[in-house]
Amino acid sequence: MTSAHPAICARNLSLTYGSASAPVDVLRGIDLDIGAGEVVALLGPSGSGKSSLMAVLTGLERASGGTLSVAGADFAQMDEDALARARRGRIGIVLQAFHLLPTMTAEENVATPMELAGMADAQERARAELSAVGLGHRLGHYPTQLSGGEQQRVAIARATAPRPPLIFADEPTGNLDAATGQTIVDLLLSRRAETGATLLVITHDVELAARCQRVITLADGRIASDLRP
Repeated sequence: MTSAHPAICARNLSLTYGSASAPVDVLRGIDLDIGAGEVVALLGPSGSGKSSLMAVLTGLERASGGTLSVAGADFAQMDEDALARARRGRIGIVLQAFHLLPTMTAEENVATPMELAGMADAQERARAELSAVGLGHRLGHYPTQLSGGEQQRVAIARATAPRPPLIFADEPTGNLDAATGQTIVDLLLSRRAETGATLLVITHDVELAARCQRVITLADGRIASDLRP
């Protein structure tokens, strides 16, 4: 279910690296509205700006120019500390490299971010979310004791357990074989549907893109196309 209320609203968004005398323009005037509850695929060749756009939209990188509202917060006016606080509770992120803490169990990897955010029921929510992704029997296992697909399930549980209104996924099946990747896609889409979150996923997988409500293609730091399959 989607809403006309924008989860993301960007106007003339730019990102530039380098010096004033030798600037490198990574994002060049992005205008983007994504409604609450939309499922959006972000495509484009390497170097087109996909990961940079996601970094800006998640507050991991500050835009060089333009305006940006994310889940009702004005990301364009915040410093790094304020962006970190704004991400908390608003945004869940799933990456292809999993980024689980090796010294923590599956349950601890999911619960710890919620505990740091001050959620009183963090452990209970972690156990419930891991059960929802089929890992209720692996709560006490460490990442090295889990397969790649299981580690990505933990990463999905970590992203969705706080029930953020926005979930970002950067090539979530990139380190998985085709069969496991398909299972992970099914799981990610089903968890998103259950929570009603907005999902933006970077992918090269045309089959995954076809399952999204909207496909945005970037080229050379600009939006080249914006289609609804």
